[in-house]
Amino acid sequence: MTTANQRNTRRFALNLPLTVRVSESSDAALAATKDVSARGVFFYMDTDVAEGSPIEFTLTLPPEITLTERIKVHCVGKVVRVDHKGKDAKVGIAAAIEQYDIISE
Repeated sequence: MTTANQRNTRRFALNLPLTVRVSESSDAALAATKDVSARGVFFYMDTDVAEGSPIEFTLTLPPEITLTERIKVHCVGKVVRVDHKGKDAKVGIAAAIEQYDIISE
């Protein structure tokens, strides 16, 4: 998929906390989103990740977005871009969402 195709959905600048797991054997890492769309997410984290890596993450959408209550969303996808010029020496990760599930609290 080309960059132009990947960005057909509207992105929302949202600073949301999320937990990220890059492989089944890795520990979950904390991160923060820069923006979110229906097809993907861009976030910053301390750990470097290889492009193409499978990834899973969970984020919590606040009531201001859901217009109801907080909703946790567990996503599975893959890393499509890695930016080593992240803010505060963090690594920027663009991940495509391939599957997601709503988690009841």
